[in-house]
Amino acid sequence: MAFFKRKVQFNDDLGFGSVPVIKNQRVLNTDGTPNIERTGLPWFKFDDTYTRLVTMSWTRFFLVILTAYLIVNTIFAVAYNIIGIENLDGAKGTTLRDQFFDAFFFSAQTISTVGYGHISPQGFITSVLAAFESMLGLLAFALATGLLYGRFSRPTSKVSFSKKMVVAPYQNHTGLMCRLVNLRKNSLIDVEAQMYMTFNETVDGKLKRSFYPLQLERSKISMLSLNWTLVHPINEDSPIFEKSLAELTLAEVEIFVILTAFDDTFAQTIHTRTSYQDEDIEWNAKFKIMHYHNEEGKMVMDYSLFDRTEKVVIG
Repeated sequence: MAFFKRKVQFNDDLGFGSVPVIKNQRVLNTDGTPNIERTGLPWFKFDDTYTRLVTMSWTRFFLVILTAYLIVNTIFAVAYNIIGIENLDGAKGTTLRDQFFDAFFFSAQTISTVGYGHISPQGFITSVLAAFESMLGLLAFALATGLLYGRFSRPTSKVSFSKKMVVAPYQNHTGLMCRLVNLRKNSLIDVEAQMYMTFNETVDGKLKRSFYPLQLERSKISMLSLNWTLVHPINEDSPIFEKSLAELTLAEVEIFVILTAFDDTFAQTIHTRTSYQDEDIEWNAKFKIMHYHNEEGKMVMDYSLFDRTEKVVIG
């Protein structure tokens, strides 16, 4: 028997399957990524390298670049020492450590094509190795430049969702609400939002995960210039009408919010999403108004009030 009533037929397949959630695990993380642990894949895939380098965090990206730079220069430094440090004219190191660092910094000058001239290669084999390294350096720095450009030019969303959903008075009933705002100063146009609820229910004696669309008071706006509060009216047509927090917790309810918009800066469509669990819903509360007019009559947005709520009495 279905736990939540359904007013319309809906295709339950949103790409997450029908396996029920256990131990209150999220289906979708708050940052919009699926809460899935993938196994059985190879640790490294060459054809996936670009995607990983472009999508990883900036800290990890620079660590990867720095590590690769140190490893390559170390390899060439060892190669120069194997050929013979005497083939590097100007190298003055007398100990193995000093000779290694002479070769290392010569490698760094060669791979970056700086060439200060303090140390220069002597002999055919050493010159060939230095020429090969300089060619490798040109290719590597071109690749690094392309990766930097790809990271900067990739359209990303800076839309922030409220940490909590609230159940507040709405018209003659109540409404399930969340708030979102664009943290950038650019404009998002043709903004469209969708809201879905997923929950565990027993169908034909089997526990499964079901999905249900939540009708929004307004699902589209022409431009996101202020904050936008998404409202799902909790009326007779709502699947959570007259449901308590305990019932939502029992069904391990999770609510998805999916946003699509056109970014006029990048001239591309962007997508972002988040999810809320039953514990993220604040009952008998509403969001504080975060925009007002200043003394000159200009509209002001106070982002410090974005997640602020206040208690209300629901009659």
